[in-house]
Amino acid sequence: MVVKDENSERSLELFLKIGLDERTARNTIANNKVTANLNTVIQEAGVNDGCSRVVGNLLYTVATKFPGNALKHRPTLLQYVVSSKIKTPAQLEAALSYFGNVGLDEFPVSEFEEVCGVGVEVSAEEIECTVTEVFEESKHAILEQRYRTNVGDLFAQVRKRHPWADPKTVKQVIEAKLYGLLGEKTPADNEKPSKKKKDKPAKVEDQVSVVDTPSVPSPEEEINPFSIFPPPEENFKVHTEIFFSDRPVLRACNTKELLEKHLKATGGKVFTRFPPEPNGYLHIGHAKAMFIDFGLAKERDGGCYLRYDDTNPEAEKKEYIDHIEEIVQWMGWKPFKITYTSNYFQDLYDLAVELIRRGHAYVDHQTPEEIKEYREKKMNSPWRDRPIAESLKLFNEMKLGMIDEGKATLRMKQDMQSDNYNMYDLIAYRIKFTRHPHAGDKWCVYPSYDYAHCIVDSLENITHSLCTLEFETRRASYYWLLDALGLYQPYVWEYSRLNVTNTVMSKRKLNRLVTEKWVDGWDDPRLMTLAGLRRRGVSADSINAFVRGIGITRSDNSLISLDRLEYHIREELNKTAPRTMVVLHPLKVVITNLESVMDLDAKRWPDAQTDDASAFYKVPFTNIVYVERSDFRVKDSKDYYGLAPGKSVLLRYAFPIKCTEVIYGDDKETVVEIQAEYDPSKTTKPKGVLHWVAQPLPGVDPLKVEVRLFDKLFLSENPAELDDWLGNLNPRSKEVTSEAFAVGSLGSAAVGDKFQFERLGYFVVDPDSTPEKLVFNRTVTLRDSYFKGGNK
Repeated sequence: MVVKDENSERSLELFLKIGLDERTARNTIANNKVTANLNTVIQEAGVNDGCSRVVGNLLYTVATKFPGNALKHRPTLLQYVVSSKIKTPAQLEAALSYFGNVGLDEFPVSEFEEVCGVGVEVSAEEIECTVTEVFEESKHAILEQRYRTNVGDLFAQVRKRHPWADPKTVKQVIEAKLYGLLGEKTPADNEKPSKKKKDKPAKVEDQVSVVDTPSVPSPEEEINPFSIFPPPEENFKVHTEIFFSDRPVLRACNTKELLEKHLKATGGKVFTRFPPEPNGYLHIGHAKAMFIDFGLAKERDGGCYLRYDDTNPEAEKKEYIDHIEEIVQWMGWKPFKITYTSNYFQDLYDLAVELIRRGHAYVDHQTPEEIKEYREKKMNSPWRDRPIAESLKLFNEMKLGMIDEGKATLRMKQDMQSDNYNMYDLIAYRIKFTRHPHAGDKWCVYPSYDYAHCIVDSLENITHSLCTLEFETRRASYYWLLDALGLYQPYVWEYSRLNVTNTVMSKRKLNRLVTEKWVDGWDDPRLMTLAGLRRRGVSADSINAFVRGIGITRSDNSLISLDRLEYHIREELNKTAPRTMVVLHPLKVVITNLESVMDLDAKRWPDAQTDDASAFYKVPFTNIVYVERSDFRVKDSKDYYGLAPGKSVLLRYAFPIKCTEVIYGDDKETVVEIQAEYDPSKTTKPKGVLHWVAQPLPGVDPLKVEVRLFDKLFLSENPAELDDWLGNLNPRSKEVTSEAFAVGSLGSAAVGDKFQFERLGYFVVDPDSTPEKLVFNRTVTLRDSYFKGGNK
């Protein structure tokens, strides 16, 4: 950024003097409000000539977070900061919380200092002693998890006992203790799945960055993600400041009376809501929303509403409503109550009438094109200042169906000169002569999302209204409307939406993929819809673990690598999916020196104990077996572990075999059969290990199954950025093998059963299966090491 004027230059110089790094200083100058606040804080603190970086960072926090309802106490706090009586972020956070509660009231200094740990010194010896105690209490778990131990949890336990301890010292002592207990990291500690080479995305402007996340989650991911949210009783602080062009700043907050009424209704419990529109199937982004909304309520022993945001009767279908309720339950969440925005249509209408009476809404006759033009020019509608009585009469006529669709809307009278586009007199009601799926034919006027969402939040006494960052600019409108109607105001917090590589998440694009038959329905296993992931064999636990690992952050404009989701899927399936053997592209092997049929034990689990019969399944070993066609080469090489003329391999759970002859087809090139001899004494020790399937009886083919192999749906990591995004579809995203051979024990598999096909990946039985033929979907591949004969 270029600093354009003299005031900005002076501010930049001042911010650098107090120790801010240049990037933070320049970003601060880009925000006029923060710049003004920080300049004032520096003046009040008397550090115009500069200060240490530690003090400067604390001053920056004061400038950005000091509660607006307690500004008279800010100079007092600043003196504690510059004198180093308050010197850590933890102390400062405690102080900010204290003043937020105190407001403009006077306060006892001794109480304030006790709350903020003023004068409390925690020695290095005390920290060392406490860390040792924590390690002793958690020693068993640490030794078991080694360097994957939840360091954040250890840190939290120490801070709980010594809240004012220096965090850097605590961190250093914990790291030293870990090293002393565990020693150097072993290869297993450092092991990560090998990264696949990523496709080079098409060149586009404002490209979204891909988060190169490690496949193994960091310890910080296990910290309670809901600790950032305040309790309901603290919802009296200023939510946001709304700046107007023609009136004073509105500092939106609950009055004492409103908050007391709310807390009486809720019993002080947390209430959240998950509010999907019933106009499509839910995708993995909704899984993150569910985790946050239902997860916070569950963690605080509260409740989460499943609320259908059904304000648009043209887009909603019962199919989607039924799907949403079923998939929420599948994800492991239990709604406190299922509601519809349409349940509140009468309340919403009555409040709209009240909004008109208070002079905050008017009936408008502009066309959508005129509204757009006037907003772009920041011009008021010609009907903005019509008499209140006239708007009340017209709004009633809209409700009675006396005005044609498109000829009138009800708009909120906000601020057409605002810097926030979402304060440009948003539409509250529009006319639609469409039957509503839930409310029937009662209404022909329907509320907009911007009008209904915040009011229903208030009517349902929602404590925490949580949404994705694209709604952040709507926060001003949200609180303006509740303030204008004198309604209780929930706590609003925005988080980054979940975007995953090599797919699209917009409902419009997903709908197009489905309706234009680019995929096989909403539950196509290649889609990131929750129905698609379930059909692919991904569990709700894996999805929730993935979402929890990402965390509840506000870092926007980023993509999460698909590899990270696959890590969590493998972690679960490795523990829950029994092993079995399937050959996708069979090549016949005739064992010339085997005359009898043997029944061999094959392991369902890599650590199967010999005395546990359930950990094994029987496989017949006959003189005709089938191996993967790709596991044979006519020409051998040193780095090849498969079968070749004159070379031996080990058949998994069976015997070594050696290729003695190759039989070609009529074209003299295609290999149609291998002849081999087996080593009954197992004295041969080949490096290569192959999976295989045998004829169960002479002349009887093995169990024939269909196998569907799925890959990334799009070639680009971020296809949504491309103009021709459909042209980026991966032509090999689905490959079907109809003539695969499986061991006989798979014949009893049921829809939804999951298995590890040795050396091939994890698979699930698809609903397309019939009694005559099973169909398997590949959920995810194995790690690369499994393709070198080293599979477990």
